[in-house]
Amino acid sequence: MTVLTAPRRTIGYTSWILVGGSLLAAAAFAWPFFVGAVPADAQVAVPIVAFALIPALIVALALTLDREMYTAKTVALLGVLSAVGAAVRIAGAGVGGVEAVFVLLILAGRVYGARFGFLLGLLTIAVSSLLWGGFGPWTPFQMFACGWVGAGAGLLPHGHGTGAGRWRARGEIILLAAYGVLASYLFGLMMNLWFWPFAVGSGTGISYTAGADPGQNLASFGLYSLVTSTLTWDTVRAITTVVGIILVGPAVLAALRRARLGRRR
Repeated sequence: MTVLTAPRRTIGYTSWILVGGSLLAAAAFAWPFFVGAVPADAQVAVPIVAFALIPALIVALALTLDREMYTAKTVALLGVLSAVGAAVRIAGAGVGGVEAVFVLLILAGRVYGARFGFLLGLLTIAVSSLLWGGFGPWTPFQMFACGWVGAGAGLLPHGHGTGAGRWRARGEIILLAAYGVLASYLFGLMMNLWFWPFAVGSGTGISYTAGADPGQNLASFGLYSLVTSTLTWDTVRAITTVVGIILVGPAVLAALRRARLGRRR
């Protein structure tokens, strides 16, 4: 019996550049906890940061992907999956919390690795935004957040045991479903964070307070997220992702792995 294993991961300078770029992008999300700006100033600054800093990081990260990403077959597969992801995302537009595209990002990231999953997340959001006309200050943040969802799936542990294949497959689906729940809630938190400082007025229990202790703002943000998305949008997203992975995960994983083996012939 042939046992499929994860692609061998090597840590080189490109990996460190990817990590460094992601840390910079994370700082763009988390600035309210470290910078004492007032909400009005934040609202002016966000579009500048979104359309100047983050797209530049996206280009830099894409250019640092290793040579495997530049083969014709890999580029073709990436293009096809990005188009599929964009179509799925557009089809679910307007349905609160439904993010069926997470199913594709997680399954593809699992099979092809963190770098492929990261780039697939970026391109899926970019293509769907172009086709749907949904570009805005939020788009670069969505691109990175979805990129991290795909990359995280590629970093999940792979079993190398010799037990029954059926049980290994079930265990993998359970792992991916659990990751889908975690990713769904973390995605909601990240997307809340970029606009929270100016989303509500001052003086409430969920308001951003310029110059306040980070712990105070963290508590306010947690309450804001809980009442605005965690219990609703994010929970629907988590349920959608889990159901999708359970229903189509085994078949899609098998198809993607056959395509991966075909690329190596």
